[in-house]
Amino acid sequence: MPPVFLAPDIDEDLIERDIQLTEGGMRVNTELLNNEKKGFKLHHPSYLVKCGIEAIIEDSVTKRFTAAELRVWNFLSRNQSYVYMKKDHLNVLLAVWVLGFFIRYFIFFPCRIGKWLRTSGLESSVRLNLCPFSAVIRFHNVENRPKPNTICVANHTTPFDWCVLASDVTYAVVGQKHAGFFGLVERIISAAVPAVWFDRSEVLDRHLTAARLKEHVNLPDSEPLLIFPEGTCINNTSVMKFKKGCFEVGAPIHPVAIKYNPLFADCFWNSSQDSLLQYTFKMMTSWAMVVDVWYLPPTRIRPEEDGIAFARRVQQSIAHCGGMLDMDW
Repeated sequence: MPPVFLAPDIDEDLIERDIQLTEGGMRVNTELLNNEKKGFKLHHPSYLVKCGIEAIIEDSVTKRFTAAELRVWNFLSRNQSYVYMKKDHLNVLLAVWVLGFFIRYFIFFPCRIGKWLRTSGLESSVRLNLCPFSAVIRFHNVENRPKPNTICVANHTTPFDWCVLASDVTYAVVGQKHAGFFGLVERIISAAVPAVWFDRSEVLDRHLTAARLKEHVNLPDSEPLLIFPEGTCINNTSVMKFKKGCFEVGAPIHPVAIKYNPLFADCFWNSSQDSLLQYTFKMMTSWAMVVDVWYLPPTRIRPEEDGIAFARRVQQSIAHCGGMLDMDW
């Protein structure tokens, strides 16, 4: 097959070749061709030998399975073997490399890990924690998932309500302070997501909590706040009267109905009889935690409503959706 003469070409790597072997024949540098037209020289066959040696050392297929060669170093030490570096400015290159090392390892890396832990990483961890309970969770109307800068309210049956909901959406948490093992769990949650803990026995703490709720929902792209307005665990047959506090913040409200299947486990936590550890052991020795979660459309307070009327309307919608009794007290 006759050689194919083309214009000067540079391969995808950094090596400029005089002659290249291709499926269509040989690709010859035009400058080399012009030199050959002037007359035969003894060194001309050496170009063919050079081409063969280049094909053996670095063929066009094998090099596709190694890192690409760089024309300019990107200040990653792992790529030093793939780039030609000039030696006349080593001190400057070293200084820039040290600066880049600090930025990559002490700024970018922690920020990326933190972002992953606050989103998909946290949700994956919560799902893993639900595995000992054989949790089977069915989410309905997922198009109504809570959005940032909103408040999510739900009926309350078990301390694991937060885990059920957090396995699908990352929430900021609002809850009462506890001591003992429960307090340890609260501190762990606080390390993973924004949390607002309050003490109902202190009147001043209520006003501070309301101010912190407003501050959180006004932050750009803040996680939705998860609140259980009943204030205590109910046996999942009814919805008790909602406290009005979170309904007066002024943020959009995302109602969520949680319904557990009592056929496989009694998920209600009677805190007057069982400690959190005892309750956790009971749940782990039950058949399964089967739960349905309904996301209801977001709503806002109406002009003719106050906080109490707004809370009442949201409570009724949750009770109706979950098939539970709507209690006035």
